[in-house]
Amino acid sequence: MAVLEKPVTGTRGAARGGLANMAGSALAGGAGVVVTWVVARSLGAEQAGAFFAATAAFVLAGGLAKLGTQTGLVYWPARLRATGREHLLGACLRAGLGPVIVLSIVLAGVMWLAAPAIAHVTAREAAHVVDAHTAGLRVLAAFLPLQAMTDALLTATRGYRAMRPTVVLERFLRSGLQLLLVGAAGVMTLWTAGSLPGFALAWAAPYLPVTVLSAYALRKVYRATKPPGVRTHRAERRDLRREFWRFTGPRALASVAQLALQRIDVLLVAAFGGLVPAAVYAVAGRFVILIQFANQGISQSVQPRLAEALAVGDRRTANHLYQTATGWLVLVTWPVTLLVIFFAPVWLRLFGDRYAAEGVPVVAVLAAAMLVATGCGMVDMVLAMAGRTSWNLVNVLIALAVTVVLDLLLIPRYGALGAAIGLACSMVVNNLLPLIQVGRSAGLHPFGPGTRAAALLSIACFGVLPWAVAAPTNRTFAALAAVPAFVAGAWLLRSPLALSAFKPKRRTS
Repeated sequence: MAVLEKPVTGTRGAARGGLANMAGSALAGGAGVVVTWVVARSLGAEQAGAFFAATAAFVLAGGLAKLGTQTGLVYWPARLRATGREHLLGACLRAGLGPVIVLSIVLAGVMWLAAPAIAHVTAREAAHVVDAHTAGLRVLAAFLPLQAMTDALLTATRGYRAMRPTVVLERFLRSGLQLLLVGAAGVMTLWTAGSLPGFALAWAAPYLPVTVLSAYALRKVYRATKPPGVRTHRAERRDLRREFWRFTGPRALASVAQLALQRIDVLLVAAFGGLVPAAVYAVAGRFVILIQFANQGISQSVQPRLAEALAVGDRRTANHLYQTATGWLVLVTWPVTLLVIFFAPVWLRLFGDRYAAEGVPVVAVLAAAMLVATGCGMVDMVLAMAGRTSWNLVNVLIALAVTVVLDLLLIPRYGALGAAIGLACSMVVNNLLPLIQVGRSAGLHPFGPGTRAAALLSIACFGVLPWAVAAPTNRTFAALAAVPAFVAGAWLLRSPLALSAFKPKRRTS
């Protein structure tokens, strides 16, 4: 009977952290959509395309600077605690954070110097935008070290199972400040012409206060858990650094390739299709980032618990966590994804007629791929937590090659739709390959009763019902009709969906 307690306890803790993180992710995703709308409406299609290309370059450079520590700074603290080596946690943090600081400063300088070249390549068909594009890239370069350090510091707090700093600082504070500042920049365009560097500054400035507060949060959680009076030997610290980077090194390359999967297509569309198709593609694909936020919200809560279970060889708990979390992910993301397809002609029109005319096929292709990706759960993270970071690297490089090859073949002819096809194919590859590997090497898979129940319920309520009852002019009524059916179905299926984990724990007297 005691064996059964571990999955329940781990699931309840993951549910509490995941629920808070998903709430923050919903706010961050919604704020991101509004920011995208403000930029698209304020700057016009060409400058908006340049803005999205600049932020894509910024995120790619920041991903390289983080050196894969998004995994290492969760995996190793969890492993050290699970194996009784808590006295090495300080050395672990220094091993991970030091190189990030140095490399992020170096890459910021490189991005500053390379800004004119990047602007000429991505805006070659709109010469009048090049100067503003260059200035925007340099504004973002100044904030690159702060972006890399924010993510690394918050990752380290999650290694201590502390989800609150990520939710409060990254999801709520940074997203809220971005929305406020970009919104203010948008309001200013009512009186003056929109400035791409001004919007870049408004978008990046929140990283400054969030970095400072993230450092304070990590310092606080480290001091609260530091074992008193335990000294570490130089040999222990040296061995830990070697083991840390042996594990994290492949993940560093994989994380850059993973970011390239998400961002390089915008740069390729700008370079080979033009800034206007790049803007259309960025707007139409914005919902993908919203779904990825939900994935992060659940996976970041599950990650340290999964690492601890795998570190001690408890595959039963690991599989239970993986399957339960995937069921929750499908329950949250599939209805949203199916509604995104259903309402695509409506919400794209909010950005402008051209976005609606060219963006609907892009949405349909990317949404279909997202259904496959979320149906596999956080399989990429599971493979990494099982210690297979080199496999993870190979998978992501294969998926990136698929993206680049298909983009180069399809973008010149089909524009934004060609990039969508390339990204969709790579997403399928990048999820099915690790799914097979996790099953064969660790005996784990995501297709538990909760996943099956959530998938069938979502398809019935949001994939079939709205289309069956929809009148051509009343899509809202059709979607609203599906909501009570979905809620009732979730209640009836609450046992396989493990929704009881979200109940507050009763206090015992």
